[in-house]
This record gives sequence, C-alpha cells and structure tokens, in this order.
Amino acid sequence: MTTLPTFADVQAAARRLEGIAIRTPLLENARVNAKLGGRLFIKAECLQRTGSFKIRGAYNFLASMSEADRKKGAVGWSSGNHAQGLAEAGRLLGVKTTIVMPADAPALKVANTRASGAEVVLYDRVKESREEIGQGIAKKTGATIVPPYDHVWILTGQGTAGLELAEQAKALGVTLDAVAAPCSGGGLSTGTALGVKGIMPNATVHAGEPAGFDDLARSLASGQKEKNAKLSGSICDALLAPEPGDVTFPLAQKVLGPGLVVTDEEVLDAMEVAFREFKIVVEPGGAVALAAALTGKLPVKGRNVAVICSGGNVDHATFIRALSRAKTA
Repeated sequence: MTTLPTFADVQAAARRLEGIAIRTPLLENARVNAKLGGRLFIKAECLQRTGSFKIRGAYNFLASMSEADRKKGAVGWSSGNHAQGLAEAGRLLGVKTTIVMPADAPALKVANTRASGAEVVLYDRVKESREEIGQGIAKKTGATIVPPYDHVWILTGQGTAGLELAEQAKALGVTLDAVAAPCSGGGLSTGTALGVKGIMPNATVHAGEPAGFDDLARSLASGQKEKNAKLSGSICDALLAPEPGDVTFPLAQKVLGPGLVVTDEEVLDAMEVAFREFKIVVEPGGAVALAAALTGKLPVKGRNVAVICSGGNVDHATFIRALSRAKTA
C-alpha cells in the first residue's frame, strides 16, 4: 500500500452505513467504576445487527463495489462473525454471497449465516486453506473476494464503531485516555484507532488478543510481522488469524499502542462481569478488551477508558461455563 486510510475514509464509511448499522450504546457501571478507580465504558457491539461489528465492514465493502461486480456475487471466509455480517450485507444489497467456514465453527454462527441467504462451504481449518478454497470459488464464478479484515473498505467500515464511540464519549463531556478493541487480523483495532483519533487525537488505542494468538502484539514489539505457532486452541474462536494483515499491520504500526494479551480464564471472567454488571451477552473473542481492563493490563484507575465488546454470538455451553465462574469471579 502506498497510501494508508484516514479518518476521512471512516467518515465516508459512516455515511454509507447510516440507517444500516445500529448506533450501539456506550455503557457504564458505577460498581465496576468504583472497583477499578476510574471510568470504564463499553461500546456494546454485541447488540449490533448479526450480533457483532462485522456488518459495518462487510456492508461498506459491498456498497463500495461497482454494480457490475455486485451482480457477480461475493465470497468470503470466516469462523462466523464476518460470515454473518457479509451474508446479511449481501441480503440487504441483493448480492449473492458464498462463505467458507471451518467445520468446527460454532453451529449457531453457521445457522445464522445460512439464515441470511448465504451458501456455506465447510472446510477443515487444520488440513485445508480457506483462502485457496475461496479463491477457487471466485475464479470459477467471477465473484469478488471480501476478506475478513485485510482491506481498506473493511477496516474503515469497522472503524465507524470507534467513530461512534468517540462521538458518544464527547457528548457525555468525557475525554478518553485509552480505548481497546478485540483483534484477530487487525481490522477492528486499526479502524477504531482511525475513528477515535479523528475526534480525540491524544487517546491511545490498543488491540486485545488471547494468549498464544497474540501475533499483532508481538509484531508491534518486534517491528515485523510475526505468526502464531498454532491455528486453534483458544476459546476465542473469532480471534485466531495466523498473522497481521498486509494492509492492517503498517497502519497498526502508525496508530496503535502496545498490544494487550489476556488468558482464556480472564476472558471467561470478563464475560461473567459483562452479564452480571452490564446486562449484555458477550462471546469470548468479544470480551478480550474488557478482560484487559478488568485485570489492569489496560489501566483504568484515575482514567477514562473505553473498550469495545465486539460480538455476542456465543454458544450455550461456553456461556454457561462463563456464568458458572460467578462464585469465584
């Protein structure tokens, strides 16, 4: 890339998404604030259409395509949230979508993707390449590939969540010191940074990742793209991208602060707190930024901090597991 996306690109995406994306609430809880010694805000993207922020980027991408290309359809790959977002965006715009999903993706996410009218192609994430399968479909049908994170149209669409967050904080008379968002390939975190910094340039923005899959945190520290050693093994199924994107990483180096890394156990605790105190259902991958704030890895004491809870598409068993931690949380 010769030119990195800007705040103006996020603003343009926000205009395309007007009336499509829900302006999700910014939540605050007095008990949690008292315990942390500062003000913690949650941008509840778990309440977004399809249950996650992903429709922002997917719709922005399809809306930015030419009419001729939209008629040929779109193909994407995802463990679930991008799949649902792209399928719903396709339904809203009348674009045929095909989604390549891992066979071990949560059944709820597969069912919801099909419910929006998409054709789902399942694959083995250990033995097969979703990219190769998707590229084969695109070559055969002429469909446009819509990546889950590594494209300017995607990340600027996702960045509208950060834009809204900063606007909502400003309306409350709050100047944010720090913001954090969950991270897989970096589309949400880098887009959020563009959106936030366009309104509050002094705020630091951070990406939250699960331990063992903290490729962006390690890449930011080393100055070069690092890969994860494994492709699976965390309850944060939405955050298992193998490495930062070619588009997102150079932007991350410019706009993001140090990465935040949390354990699966810390994520489960955060899911329980989100339910008990904020009355929202958050999936594991959507809770990593909140976990960072609750554990002090993202300091809240004496500060104004906001985190994005990016999705709420959690299977029953995992959610029950999180809620069962209430006695020890």
